[in-house]
Amino acid sequence: MRGSLKALTLAAVCGLGVVTLAGAALADPPDWRATPVYTTAHLSAGFIPDPWSHEIQAGGSWEVEGLGNDCVGYINRSAPDIDLMYDAGSYMSLFVYVRAQADTTLVINAPDGRWYCNDDFDGLNPMVTFHKPQSGMYNIWVGVYGGSSLSPATVYISEINPSN
Repeated sequence: MRGSLKALTLAAVCGLGVVTLAGAALADPPDWRATPVYTTAHLSAGFIPDPWSHEIQAGGSWEVEGLGNDCVGYINRSAPDIDLMYDAGSYMSLFVYVRAQADTTLVINAPDGRWYCNDDFDGLNPMVTFHKPQSGMYNIWVGVYGGSSLSPATVYISEINPSN
């Protein structure tokens, strides 16, 4: 399904639950096939150190609207910020979150081909949770809400819920 945008199902993350939204194929989605701007992380279930983190410049000039109800902010549409190649274990969760001084957003294209987004999970910081995550490629964009300026941010990937 990853390569087929015709049958694309959009998903938005609301709090800890996932709401799936039916949607039409996007004519011009962010380029999840491009080489990431910052890095590719290769992580397997039980990875150490946990959380894994990487500093980036969040934001870009493309407004995310149209991917789903909770997809907001401005990203670099031409390439993901970070690619995560994840080898999943059994019954674990995967948390992708951002810490920044600016109001940031998350846009993730998961191995199932769906788009997952979040804004303001913890104050102005976003988090997307994958319960029983799939193995495969997760393309991660960090946006900035309300404008196309860039802002320093740190992306975290963890199997431990940072809310606990």
